[in-house]
Amino acid sequence: MGQYLSLFATFFKIGAFTFGGGWAMISIIEREIVDKHHWIEREEFLDLLAVAQSLPGILAVNIATAVGDKISGTKGSIVAAAGTILPSFIIILAIAIFLTPDIIKNNRVVSAIFMGIRPAVVALIIAPVITSAKAAKLQWKTVWIPFVVALLISLDLGLVSNPIFFIVLGGLGGFLFWWIPKRKVSKL
Repeated sequence: MGQYLSLFATFFKIGAFTFGGGWAMISIIEREIVDKHHWIEREEFLDLLAVAQSLPGILAVNIATAVGDKISGTKGSIVAAAGTILPSFIIILAIAIFLTPDIIKNNRVVSAIFMGIRPAVVALIIAPVITSAKAAKLQWKTVWIPFVVALLISLDLGLVSNPIFFIVLGGLGGFLFWWIPKRKVSKL
């Protein structure tokens, strides 16, 4: 029971105190599951992050489900996913009940709060990008790849701006990077 409570409480806290979606949550998730609870290693977290981004659905829920499954099986994955989802559900329900769009737009205090949150969300998104780049051992000869991909996605050039295209291309490139040296060795 203690393990389930710990999973639920950890992911409830992650879900309740992060704004800006999945990328903004990554540094908090990493701190909780890798540094604080030691449920997974940093390398495993990066692999999990790549898989969670590739799967359909919400990034934080995908990560919570995988970590919960590793810690306590199917019940753990359900508890962790529920912990991640429940805070958003409660907050959205409260907003729907108490705040109308006019109140949000016309209330100076509410507008100021949202204006203050925006720069913090940008920082929360940039932080995991930097730590992921370090942990992935990104080198100067490959650091250009994420910048080019981000640029091509932002230019919206049809197929070339589709993230799925870059996921497939990255997987193919990684396979070739692994396969070509193996092929040369086997010919010797």
